[in-house]
Amino acid sequence: MSDTRFIIIGILLTFGGFLVLGVFGHDYQAATLESAQFDTCYEYSDNMPPVEINCSVKTFDQIIFFGMVTTFIGSGIVALVKGVKGDWDSKVKPEDMVGPSRNQNEDSDDK
Repeated sequence: MSDTRFIIIGILLTFGGFLVLGVFGHDYQAATLESAQFDTCYEYSDNMPPVEINCSVKTFDQIIFFGMVTTFIGSGIVALVKGVKGDWDSKVKPEDMVGPSRNQNEDSDDK
Protein backbone atom coordinates (compact mmCIF):
# COMPACT_ATOMS: atom_id res chain seq x y z
CA MET A 1 0.00 0.00 0.00
CA SER A 2 1.16 3.55 -0.52
CA ASP A 3 1.14 6.68 1.57
CA THR A 4 -1.32 8.89 -0.27
CA ARG A 5 -0.31 12.13 1.44
CA PHE A 6 3.25 11.98 0.17
CA ILE A 7 2.12 11.03 -3.31
CA ILE A 8 -0.17 14.07 -3.48
CA ILE A 9 2.56 16.37 -2.09
CA GLY A 10 5.06 14.91 -4.57
CA ILE A 11 2.75 15.46 -7.51
CA LEU A 12 2.05 19.05 -6.45
CA LEU A 13 5.74 19.90 -5.92
CA THR A 14 6.82 18.35 -9.20
CA PHE A 15 4.01 20.02 -11.12
CA GLY A 16 4.74 23.35 -9.41
CA GLY A 17 8.43 23.12 -10.31
CA PHE A 18 7.69 22.48 -13.97
CA LEU A 19 5.03 25.20 -13.96
CA VAL A 20 7.44 27.80 -12.53
CA LEU A 21 10.09 26.70 -15.03
CA GLY A 22 7.65 27.00 -17.92
CA VAL A 23 6.22 30.36 -16.94
CA PHE A 24 9.37 32.17 -15.76
CA GLY A 25 12.17 30.15 -17.37
CA HIS A 26 12.40 32.21 -20.54
CA ASP A 27 13.53 35.23 -18.52
CA TYR A 28 16.57 33.36 -17.22
CA GLN A 29 17.95 31.62 -20.30
CA ALA A 30 19.22 34.76 -22.01
CA ALA A 31 22.20 35.18 -19.63
CA THR A 32 23.94 32.07 -20.91
CA LEU A 33 23.48 33.04 -24.54
CA GLU A 34 24.52 36.65 -24.06
CA SER A 35 27.64 35.88 -22.03
CA ALA A 36 28.78 33.07 -24.35
CA GLN A 37 28.16 34.85 -27.65
CA PHE A 38 28.63 38.55 -26.97
CA ASP A 39 30.50 38.92 -23.64
CA THR A 40 27.99 41.66 -22.81
CA CYS A 41 24.69 41.31 -20.94
CA TYR A 42 21.69 43.63 -21.03
CA GLU A 43 18.69 44.14 -18.76
CA TYR A 44 15.54 44.51 -20.83
CA SER A 45 12.35 46.33 -19.83
CA ASP A 46 9.19 47.30 -21.66
CA ASN A 47 9.39 51.08 -21.30
CA MET A 48 13.17 51.72 -21.43
CA PRO A 49 16.00 50.86 -23.81
CA PRO A 50 18.28 47.95 -22.81
CA VAL A 51 20.76 48.73 -20.04
CA GLU A 52 24.19 47.07 -19.99
CA ILE A 53 24.82 45.12 -16.78
CA ASN A 54 27.46 42.79 -15.37
CA CYS A 55 27.06 39.26 -16.79
CA SER A 56 28.02 37.62 -13.50
CA VAL A 57 24.99 39.17 -11.76
CA LYS A 58 22.64 37.92 -14.45
CA THR A 59 24.25 34.47 -14.41
CA PHE A 60 23.96 34.33 -10.61
CA ASP A 61 20.25 35.13 -10.83
CA GLN A 62 19.90 32.35 -13.39
CA ILE A 63 21.68 29.85 -11.11
CA ILE A 64 19.47 30.79 -8.15
CA PHE A 65 16.32 30.40 -10.24
CA PHE A 66 17.25 27.01 -11.62
CA GLY A 67 18.42 25.89 -8.18
CA MET A 68 14.98 26.77 -6.80
CA VAL A 69 13.23 24.90 -9.62
CA THR A 70 15.51 21.89 -9.16
CA THR A 71 14.74 21.90 -5.43
CA PHE A 72 10.98 21.87 -6.12
CA ILE A 73 11.21 19.06 -8.64
CA GLY A 74 13.74 17.06 -6.60
CA SER A 75 11.71 17.28 -3.39
CA GLY A 76 8.62 16.27 -5.36
CA ILE A 77 10.40 13.18 -6.65
CA VAL A 78 11.63 12.32 -3.16
CA ALA A 79 8.09 12.69 -1.80
CA LEU A 80 6.74 10.48 -4.60
CA VAL A 81 9.29 7.76 -3.85
CA LYS A 82 8.58 8.01 -0.13
CA GLY A 83 4.85 7.82 -0.83
CA VAL A 84 5.15 4.76 -3.02
CA LYS A 85 7.43 2.98 -0.54
CA GLY A 86 5.47 4.11 2.51
CA ASP A 87 3.22 1.83 4.45
CA TRP A 88 1.57 4.32 6.78
CA ASP A 89 -1.85 3.68 5.25
CA SER A 90 -1.66 -0.04 6.01
CA LYS A 91 -0.66 0.42 9.66
CA VAL A 92 -4.12 1.29 10.98
CA LYS A 93 -5.09 -0.11 14.36
CA PRO A 94 -8.15 -2.39 14.29
CA GLU A 95 -10.06 -0.11 16.67
CA ASP A 96 -9.47 2.88 14.38
CA MET A 97 -10.81 1.13 11.26
CA VAL A 98 -14.05 2.34 9.75
CA GLY A 99 -16.12 1.13 6.84
CA PRO A 100 -18.06 -1.96 5.83
CA SER A 101 -15.46 -4.50 6.95
CA ARG A 102 -15.40 -2.93 10.44
CA ASN A 103 -19.19 -3.25 10.75
CA GLN A 104 -19.14 -6.85 9.57
CA ASN A 105 -16.58 -7.77 12.22
CA GLU A 106 -18.70 -6.21 14.97
CA ASP A 107 -21.84 -7.95 13.69
CA SER A 108 -20.13 -11.34 13.68
CA ASP A 109 -18.77 -10.76 17.22
CA ASP A 110 -22.30 -10.07 18.54
CA LYS A 111 -23.67 -13.43 17.36
